Amino acid sequence: MGVTGVGKTTVGKLLADKTGWPLHDADNYHSAANVEKMRAGIPLTDDDRWPWLDRLNALLRAAEARGESAILACSALKQRYRDRLQQGLRDVRWVHLKGDMALIRSRLEQRKGHYMNPALLQSQFDALEAPLDALIIDVDDEPAALAQQVLLALEI
Repeated sequence: MGVTGVGKTTVGKLLADKTGWPLHDADNYHSAANVEKMRAGIPLTDDDRWPWLDRLNALLRAAEARGESAILACSALKQRYRDRLQQGLRDVRWVHLKGDMALIRSRLEQRKGHYMNPALLQSQFDALEAPLDALIIDVDDEPAALAQQVLLALEI
């Protein structure tokens, strides 16, 4: 979890490669209306997010019901979003990828082909409620090193 551009999908892919677990990028589960709002630089409201979070929760619950582990790359910026995501799940481990605004902004300026408007970065930092129950990883390192930190810290 973390703000846009922090490396959730990149680190998630590396973790998926190492563990063999499927990676679900939450960005792929937004409604068309949400995508258009973000593309236009309009922050999503909680009402915009609830159906999206419920879809993601259902995805994770289905995996757990099959006895499978999964990786979800999702902003999950507020505690109430994380609570909604983990509702009904037995074993959720949060990893908060954290970086300063200047670093993340520079990454967003280099990112191509993503609908998220970089103008929303400030609103993401403003909305962020740092989790108390997460492994916190500073993203000022190479993605492979970040993934390795996660694997070691979570003993995966």
